Amino acid sequence: MRRALVLLVALLVAAPALAEGDIPATELSYTQLKNPSQEAQAKALMDTLRCLVCQGQSIADSDAQMAGDMRALVRQRIQAGESPGQVRQWLVERYGDYVTYDPPMSWLTVPLWLTPIALLLIGILIARRSFSRRPGESGQGEDT
Repeated sequence: MRRALVLLVALLVAAPALAEGDIPATELSYTQLKNPSQEAQAKALMDTLRCLVCQGQSIADSDAQMAGDMRALVRQRIQAGESPGQVRQWLVERYGDYVTYDPPMSWLTVPLWLTPIALLLIGILIARRSFSRRPGESGQGEDT
């Protein structure tokens, strides 16, 4: 039983190292397009797409292998003449709305849009109640 536990702990510790594959990076993962206009379009689009592995970084900023593959896909499609909107739509169809930092309004994303507003309103109400003075309380010592 103890050996199984040690093996399990060893696998859990080694998991992050094993998660990065031995597959070499795709050609356009770290290479810019020769056309500066196309590269600017690709870069602007990559800044708006979420890394599906990191989830907190854009594919432009992430070093994850999947982000590199997505950067290469964006550059390949831009180089082939597709517009950034077409590439974005293709990625959304493939990976879902979560791939974008700006998901469209739908019944699934309503909580994402309304929660910050609700929290702001709750914060304002709490602050208003905390800072409002009650009758007879001045917060200062009495003068005699």
